[in-house]
Amino acid sequence: MAQESAKKQRLHLVFGGELTTLTDVHFRDLDKLDIVGIFPDYDSAHAAWKAKAQMTVDNAHMRYFIVHMHRLLDPEND
Repeated sequence: MAQESAKKQRLHLVFGGELTTLTDVHFRDLDKLDIVGIFPDYDSAHAAWKAKAQMTVDNAHMRYFIVHMHRLLDPEND
């Protein structure tokens, strides 16, 4: 337990949606964005991203992203 509290929390958001084109990041419908969740570290965010991306592999316009929230919250201490 003490080891967990000593580990620095680096929040990551995983979300996705259908894009209008394959060449730009412009979502077709913002109301239909899939917010997968917020994760405490990159490894767990990457696992969630990979699972969602594999589930939607048949739709070329569907894309999932990982946002490094810890960089937005504290840009000086990346």
